[in-house]
Amino acid sequence: MSPSQKILIVGHRDVIPLSILQSLKANGYRRVSFSAEIGLDVLSQSATQYFFDKERPDYVFLCSLRSGGIAANQKHGAEFIYENLHAQNNIIHHAYKFGVKKLMYIAGSCVYPKECPQPMKEQYLLTGPVEPTSEPYSVAKIAGVKLCQAYKRQYGFNAIVVVPATVYGPGSETDMETAHVMGALIGKFHEAVVQKKKEVEIWGSGRARREFLYADDFTRAVMFLMDRYNGEEMINLGSGQDVSIKKLAAMIKKVSGFKGKIVFDRTKPDGAMKKLLDSRRILKMRWTPNIGLERGIKETWNWYLKQKR
Repeated sequence: MSPSQKILIVGHRDVIPLSILQSLKANGYRRVSFSAEIGLDVLSQSATQYFFDKERPDYVFLCSLRSGGIAANQKHGAEFIYENLHAQNNIIHHAYKFGVKKLMYIAGSCVYPKECPQPMKEQYLLTGPVEPTSEPYSVAKIAGVKLCQAYKRQYGFNAIVVVPATVYGPGSETDMETAHVMGALIGKFHEAVVQKKKEVEIWGSGRARREFLYADDFTRAVMFLMDRYNGEEMINLGSGQDVSIKKLAAMIKKVSGFKGKIVFDRTKPDGAMKKLLDSRRILKMRWTPNIGLERGIKETWNWYLKQKR
């Protein structure tokens, strides 16, 4: 990619597309369109066709149109599967049809089976049932993976697929009804501090483990791969370390200054108990993450406080 070329980012206002947008602008890219900013209706085939015919973007980053944590998945499963399927079908097809040089499809670790061997290798896709609490979203994302691979195989369309760990940082969704675990916990602890609550309640047992990737590391990885990777196989992007939700909550509690108790509601689901990616393929390409979890939480917390002011 070069700053003179046209780039389209597709997604909603969450940390993944926002971090890509900010990184491109910081590096001198001025011909960048973000679907959520320009009002592009990617659910409309005619609107999507019109955009690609008129604008002729050179590169596309295809993120999720709808995503969220367990609560959002359970409440909005129909929208999660319908909107993501519809959007990615429209974007991938018209990107191919109108000569996009390269498309990056950003999946998620939920595409792997619930009982997946750890760490999760790219070849484990479709080797077992996915986690039920995120099944509609997972099925949509798996379909997108296979659509990219089919278009590459049949038409030679340069579509690549990346599977990041849970991305967090400035721009993260923090609405407790819709956010992923990191953003939801930051919102909960901030609310508890402001309202001087005596406890913070967290879904599940606290034993589930998650892998996190800070937004700056994520954007370095996707820019790196957009320039250097053209394979058909998915490629994992992770930090190489996971953490229990119990420990994550304790880390956020410390950063927030909350003095009360953490209570786990075991009547609520944990989701998959462990999701650690095997990221050896990108590590062998000489990309490495730079920002550890403790520093990343502090940076995200400080960003959140600035938004609240």
